[in-house]
Amino acid sequence: MSEWWNELSIEQLDKTQWEALCDGCAKCCLHKLQEDGSGEVFYTKVSCRYLDEASCRCTDYANRLEMVPNCIELDLDDLQELHWLPATCAYRLRAQGISLPAWHPLVSGDPESVHRAGISVRGRVISEEYVHPDGYEEHIVVWAD
Repeated sequence: MSEWWNELSIEQLDKTQWEALCDGCAKCCLHKLQEDGSGEVFYTKVSCRYLDEASCRCTDYANRLEMVPNCIELDLDDLQELHWLPATCAYRLRAQGISLPAWHPLVSGDPESVHRAGISVRGRVISEEYVHPDGYEEHIVVWAD
């Protein structure tokens, strides 16, 4: 069986392959804070209200860009600019020419492997519905990659 995810460059992926590359960690669905002076990005455990924490998927993926104006539609042109993507992100790894890890669902054949490996945010987030925007700093976390 072909391992297209490691054999093709990220530029060669079609739309279906691009979408399948997502490991389902949902770290991109977390609010991040950026320090003004240094530009350093800090993750919080505050998730978008549309994140289904159990599945680590958007509850309305098709309409997310209309519902959440600052939602990122990740594409090839953005990869070099999005330094906040976690070190484990499949898009970031493949853009750097690095093979996907064993826990990635494409490699393992199991969508739960990302959760079992502790890579996803499952069980570790709070919805933005319950946190005042001025309180995000209280929820800064460091994710082990």
